[in-house]
Amino acid sequence: MDRMRELIDILNKWAYEYYVLDNPSVSDREYDKLYDELKALEAQTGRVEFDSPTKRVGGEPVKGFERHRHIERLYSLDKAVTYDELDAFFTRISKICENPEYTVEYKFDGLTMCLTYENGKFVRATTRGNGVDGEDVTAQCLTIKSFPLTVEYMGVMEVQGEAVIRLSVLEEYNKTAKEQLKNARNAVAGAIRNLDPKITAERKPEILFYNVNYMSEGELSTQEAHFKFLKEQGFKVFPFGKLCKTPEEVKTAIELIEVERKNLDVLTDGAVIKLNSTKEREKLGYTDKFPRWATAYKFEAEESVTIVEEVIWQVGRTGKLTPLALVTPVELAGATVRKATLNNYGDLTRKGVKVGSKVLIRRSNEVIPEILGAVEHSEGSTDIEKPSFCPFCDNAVIESGANIFCPNKYCRPRVIGKVQHFASKDAMDIEGLSEMTAGQMYDGLGLRECSQLFAYNAEDFAKLEGFKQRKTANIMGAIEKSKNVPLEKFLHALGIDGVGKVAAKDLAKTYKSVSALKNANKEELLELENIGEVTAETIVKWFEDESNIKELAALLAAGVSPEAPEKIQNNGVFAGHFVVLTGTLENLKRSEAQKLIENLGGECQSSVTAKTTLVIAGESAGSKLDKAKKLGIKIMDEAEFLNIVHTNNT
Repeated sequence: MDRMRELIDILNKWAYEYYVLDNPSVSDREYDKLYDELKALEAQTGRVEFDSPTKRVGGEPVKGFERHRHIERLYSLDKAVTYDELDAFFTRISKICENPEYTVEYKFDGLTMCLTYENGKFVRATTRGNGVDGEDVTAQCLTIKSFPLTVEYMGVMEVQGEAVIRLSVLEEYNKTAKEQLKNARNAVAGAIRNLDPKITAERKPEILFYNVNYMSEGELSTQEAHFKFLKEQGFKVFPFGKLCKTPEEVKTAIELIEVERKNLDVLTDGAVIKLNSTKEREKLGYTDKFPRWATAYKFEAEESVTIVEEVIWQVGRTGKLTPLALVTPVELAGATVRKATLNNYGDLTRKGVKVGSKVLIRRSNEVIPEILGAVEHSEGSTDIEKPSFCPFCDNAVIESGANIFCPNKYCRPRVIGKVQHFASKDAMDIEGLSEMTAGQMYDGLGLRECSQLFAYNAEDFAKLEGFKQRKTANIMGAIEKSKNVPLEKFLHALGIDGVGKVAAKDLAKTYKSVSALKNANKEELLELENIGEVTAETIVKWFEDESNIKELAALLAAGVSPEAPEKIQNNGVFAGHFVVLTGTLENLKRSEAQKLIENLGGECQSSVTAKTTLVIAGESAGSKLDKAKKLGIKIMDEAEFLNIVHTNNT
């Protein structure tokens, strides 16, 4: 056992030098010799230590990804694409913080990871997911050698990093791969989110760490301290980080990154700017999506020139005809581009786009490229004819401003688009109702209105290709389950122009029922924060349309039962309080506790700030509880919280 421990310590030291420091002190042959000796001893004794390097190989495939809730929420970053937008970020901070300092680091284009440690040992690895919950990818992550299995820190800790695949590693992989991987970002996402850890190991990803997301004991006062702590604990940190005292110094650092990134072996798409002081960050807090104390400066999207070979017209759920250019394939931002969009016919003519012409296209992240304009016409270039008839149903089109519409509400792509929107996750959430399935139902079952979905039976689905007993049961179950839907999701599902998730939430909270909204006038609607004049007019007109009223009645008659938001007590016991939940609650989930607080008039925060008035602390509450004590904020345990809730709900 002593020899095994000695071998593990030596091999882990060598691995740290190789994978983290990029400075190996021994040859591969020397490493392999001791590694083989350790494997033999483990086989002989039947024992494998927790931090043995032999554990870091691809094991058997897993059945699926378990969901895991992060201790602290992982936020995404707001972005700036111009210096004007960046200056607005600096202005907001300077109004609250005196003489702020900033750090500037690379923004790597990979997959965000969150690793958890307890009592000095690695516990699990998860993807960022929606920021609250992620997918447990521990088996896959164990194949990565650029992070430690043991650390000196003995509390509970979450560390955050970006999983990446080196461009040189990707190039080497593609030399022998059966299926070529064109994009380093997609390659690493596919490697980590793969049910077979052996595939993860084959693609050789690594993780670059930049943030301590949670500490149960102690706190780090600056972003610089985050980097120092991560290095001391054995994590791989990219060797670039600039401390800047002025916006001008930040811009100089950004310009350096933009030049140097082209020489890096890692895919980058911008720079990350953070307020250095964690104490000052508390004053700024968070929005629903982003920290107010950080932003990402995104570099310009990649551009290229190609030739328009053909323009086809697509029809969306509103009937709008959108031109789609089929172009000569061109490599752009790590992908082969064959299609590019234009907004409408007016956009097409304004940009001078013709079939056979060279055009400039731009691609950013995963968005379909956009045509920026024509660069050169040839003798064979031909004008693109404005359609007079819908390409799908042959109905005469109508024009409205720069847009062209198909007036036939039962045009095939319009119905399919409408059904897809109705069934989407943020609407009725009918799992399994894909574009292909909607098309099959349109052709084979005569689907024309969403209300018809609730009338189909097993015999109907049996008429469709590929619908065996299990698939039929699944989609019928999903349709039935969707009947009990929150009012805000139902309003979004109706597909009223301009009523997205945010507007639908406002409408549901204000009107509490479809019938009340139906009787609302434009002036009332305009009083809502997220409803503008155009959307207000659209809502009123939607409820004046007899076909919409008929469809709405059919949905309700089919058993769809929109659930109104629970009544919030503006004079409730938590009214006026800004509440932070921390630690583990024994008797209810954190989301349930948050709902109870909001229903009793309180507003929940993700972190303790100067604005916080109450902290509810469960078991193993850490840094948030410590901050609350320092700031003199009222602290309540779970028992007291539940007693207050029970008293005020009876």
